[in-house]
Amino acid sequence: MDDTETEVLVVGAGPVGLTAAAELRRRGVGCRIVDRLDRPQPYAKAVGVQPRTLEVWEAMGLVGRVLDEALPLLGQLTFVDGEPGPRLELELPAEVPYRFAALPQDTTERLLAEHLAGFGTRVERGTELLGLDQDDDHVRAELATPDGPAVLRARYVLGCDGAHSRVRRAIGVGFEGDAFPERYMLGDVEVDWDLPGGYGVRCLRHSGDGAPDDVLVCIPLPGHRRYRVSMLVPPGPEDADGTADGAAAGEVTHGLAGGQGPGLADIQAVLDRLSPRPATAGALRWSSVFRISHRLADRYRVGRVFLAGDAAHIHPPTGAQGMNTGVQDAYNLAWKLALALRGAAAEGLLDSYHAERHPVGAEVVGRTVRHARGEADADDLATVLLRQAQLLVNYRGGPLGNEDENEGENEGEGEGEAIGAGPLAGDRAPDCTGLERPLTAFPQRLFDLLRARPHHALLLYAGAEPDGPARSERLHALADAARAAAHGLLDVHVVLAGDAPAPPEGLLLPYARDAVGSFRTAYAPADGEAFLVRPDGYLAARLPAPTPADLTAHLRRTFR
Repeated sequence: MDDTETEVLVVGAGPVGLTAAAELRRRGVGCRIVDRLDRPQPYAKAVGVQPRTLEVWEAMGLVGRVLDEALPLLGQLTFVDGEPGPRLELELPAEVPYRFAALPQDTTERLLAEHLAGFGTRVERGTELLGLDQDDDHVRAELATPDGPAVLRARYVLGCDGAHSRVRRAIGVGFEGDAFPERYMLGDVEVDWDLPGGYGVRCLRHSGDGAPDDVLVCIPLPGHRRYRVSMLVPPGPEDADGTADGAAAGEVTHGLAGGQGPGLADIQAVLDRLSPRPATAGALRWSSVFRISHRLADRYRVGRVFLAGDAAHIHPPTGAQGMNTGVQDAYNLAWKLALALRGAAAEGLLDSYHAERHPVGAEVVGRTVRHARGEADADDLATVLLRQAQLLVNYRGGPLGNEDENEGENEGEGEGEAIGAGPLAGDRAPDCTGLERPLTAFPQRLFDLLRARPHHALLLYAGAEPDGPARSERLHALADAARAAAHGLLDVHVVLAGDAPAPPEGLLLPYARDAVGSFRTAYAPADGEAFLVRPDGYLAARLPAPTPADLTAHLRRTFR
């Protein structure tokens, strides 16, 4: 049982663990990823992919493969007691680069695993975590591998091993919450009916006293009339352990059954009862029985061990928030771990992971539980869709931003919906189109500049009246100070106003012209303003007319 070493051990090879491992490897971090299963599960479990996750996968270099295989989600059709109800169209503002999509989880995992393999790292399957302990410098993980017991020493460990996380238990983190009493059946089937493709279908039936007593939800998937259908387990005689007949086999709390699930006849019976159109189920790929829990980890970090995804938060599947929230947990943490392992991180940078992501997990758990209980959102539909797309997640007031930067601006807009003044520090950095760069005969997006390298980016805005060499000297001084403070892990771009006659004389920095005014519209910049964008695509700061010392002081929150 000889010790081997790595920089980071990722436990769990679902979408969250694979995202974390890929981002660590993209940043040059030594990483191993293990999973107790000897092969990937061929199940369409998490199927909704949010626009923000597609932005993350674009930055990772993966989105093209995803778009090739995903299905656009156009909206939802609702039927109540057999009659048509409200029709929801999943429409987002034109400046948002991606739309809602459906992709079976097994396909997501395959694409991420292939992406990770491009960095020379493959999942070590059939390898189970038995226990771990840590000291000031390392975590010692005991593993059961196909070749026998092994010990691995890692600088850090990421627990991405699901609701029943061994990592979470090993570090003694509480996972408080509760479970809904209802049991659900889930099936991956083809449904032959005349409803339009690309739309989810929700059918609700009420009992004689007006209470909802039956539900059918169908989410379209890539393929011919393929849907993931979910429905209540019908009531029936109870067996000795108090569960309905047919439901106990393989059932786990907040998870998918490993035993017998519903057959085609069970699914057809629900379609016969609830479908608004004649429908025939066929080609059953997989089915299960499951129960929904809602729980949140007390802490996302204990020493050198971190939790992400279902190991940190579980909740009802309403709005397809779970996998997407976990992917963004991993994306938030990976760049911070990479800086820490380079010796470039400021003290406390790793603590910002819990400070930023735990409130997000708490909000998602609370919101999806309210929705599962039938409580409607009070906000207008446009805000609800932006929130579901996870475009309103923000880190305002967090440890990496200036507490006074947002004071007095957009008061009451606490969910990242900046109105009229561009994004605030902590908000998602929006994309812009129509940028013109030297040597290109085609327009570029701001995201094209930001994804060039997995670093911080400094955007320096130069207005319509650049003041010659003095302007260039100031821009160069800011760039030099920022690069030095960030240990060289920062890219600089000058954004020229669309009506600027020419770049400032003597400018040697990369620049783009805001030819159609999209940057001005999205960011509402003042002349000379600086925008600092984090590697995960959030605005770390916007600093009006900063000095080199201002930039350096702000970057010291992140960099040693």
